[in-house]
Amino acid sequence: MQPSLLDSSVFAAPEFRATKQTVLALAILLGVSAAVIALPPGIARAHAIIVAAQPAMNSTVARGELEIRLDFNSQIDRKRSRLSLQRPDGSEIIIALASDSPAGVLAGQAQATLSGSWKLRWQVLSLDGHITRGEVRFFVHELDRPR
Repeated sequence: MQPSLLDSSVFAAPEFRATKQTVLALAILLGVSAAVIALPPGIARAHAIIVAAQPAMNSTVARGELEIRLDFNSQIDRKRSRLSLQRPDGSEIIIALASDSPAGVLAGQAQATLSGSWKLRWQVLSLDGHITRGEVRFFVHELDRPR
């Protein structure tokens, strides 16, 4: 007796027959994928990313009082976040964070006393528990005004 056209095994080669484990694995994969797509945008994009920086990356600022501000794309846990400055001589100072800055902002002040290449290093904890780190490089020039 020949198999009918309705018999699915007619079209399936032996190497392509699905086992229960394969079907279950595919169902789980599709379910997880659908759940990730359905998440609200704030949860799907977990890591805090800088959207604005003062001083800006590769900018040149004058010696003296340095206003620091990093704006992130999401709220951050300020108590578990930090800023530090690496001076041209390699020494590093911790920046005290301003307590009155908005939820997605780290801000502080420092004195830029040495000319040369500086690094503003940051580490933030976003409210979903992801830690993000990075640095903003900038230059301090001897002139009293930005170039």
